[in-house]
Amino acid sequence: MKTLVVAATKAEVTFFYQHFNLPEGDFIESKNFDLLITGVGMVATAFSLGQHLSPNKYNLVVNLGIAGCFNRKIELGSLLNINEDIFAELGAENGDEFLTITDLGFGENRFKPKNKRTVNLPAVTGITVNCVTGSEKSINNLKKRLNPTTESMEGAAVFFACKQQNIDCLQIRSVSNYVEPRNKENWKLGLAIKNLNDWAIAFISEMN
Repeated sequence: MKTLVVAATKAEVTFFYQHFNLPEGDFIESKNFDLLITGVGMVATAFSLGQHLSPNKYNLVVNLGIAGCFNRKIELGSLLNINEDIFAELGAENGDEFLTITDLGFGENRFKPKNKRTVNLPAVTGITVNCVTGSEKSINNLKKRLNPTTESMEGAAVFFACKQQNIDCLQIRSVSNYVEPRNKENWKLGLAIKNLNDWAIAFISEMN
């Protein structure tokens, strides 16, 4: 069985494409691994994985991407292993109180991936959102309620899909920016993508 590498956008894995001389496309099959570009957001990710994820074909999913970080002690460009991811907005408001989908009795909002592989990266908790956080009020609410380290738009959806199919999963995020009122001048997107791709190339090369 093979590894499925999953990313939301081609830009996040551009050097990975180049290193392995992969053709253009959103789903690329090769001898030892396949690459899937899902599109941005949890809905696109879940749909795309629903089309391609098969327990009879893959024994590992590696989700790669950039992320915002709530912890300013973590340097931009740092690589993190997300070992728990939470659907931050899935639930209901009850006045000022937020009720998760778990509180409501309709499912799970927290996911820890099944994984037998050791990754020498800091393990942290991430949240998955539909709307990227960009106000002090929202930031403070999320810190108080969930105390996350990172924020993405896809991670928990990947964990959810892998749990349904009982497939091992890794989620590796590279910190491109701090979670703050939106200011792209503060981002280190190029550094984050380079570090992410360097890790992914080394990881996949060692497996093959």
